[in-house]
Amino acid sequence: MPPIRIALINDYEVVVRGLASMLDGYRDAFEIAELDAGTRRVREPVDLALYDTFAATAGDRPEVRALTSDPLIGKVIVYSWDLSESLVADALTNGAAGYVSKGLAAHDLVAAMISVHRGERVVHPIPAGALTAVVGDWPGRQEGLSQRESEVLALITQGLSNADIAERTRLSINSIKSYIRTCYRRIGVTNRSNAILWGVEHGFRPDRLRVRPGITEPR
Repeated sequence: MPPIRIALINDYEVVVRGLASMLDGYRDAFEIAELDAGTRRVREPVDLALYDTFAATAGDRPEVRALTSDPLIGKVIVYSWDLSESLVADALTNGAAGYVSKGLAAHDLVAAMISVHRGERVVHPIPAGALTAVVGDWPGRQEGLSQRESEVLALITQGLSNADIAERTRLSINSIKSYIRTCYRRIGVTNRSNAILWGVEHGFRPDRLRVRPGITEPR
């Protein structure tokens, strides 16, 4: 059976490249056709699109509906921390064929993607009692930021308010404030303006490029 052609989609190059690196050991199963940062359109037909929700809208929003309506994309899988029943249901209503947790180990993510390609509708949370895997990459990881802290800082850098960030991530305002405090301590700033400057200087603005094997196209 030929490899499954996939597109990896998120607004940050480091995120899609991290996903590509995570899947590098499964080249017999997958061919990464495109890595899209800052665009949600593919240029060539793919069997699957893996939509990473890092600092992006959730599966219940129009962006996922646009992906599932794209004739060049066979099936869409939402890759997210948030697996609340209502959000998963809305994503599936939007046409997503799968919804998988970002806490899965790479082999579990691969199994879920293969199942979706076979025609199954897959919702894959972290199994009860399993350890949360830390996979892929994200801005600020080398500075010690967790994925959640990094996501909050990315949204701050984009100019979102605390209320906007809470709505985007579906976290409480108190949780957002807690992430902001720990994030500020890690990067050595004390206010939002300096956090934005730090974010701009350290790659927290969304990228605008499309990457195909051997080709990088600025957007």
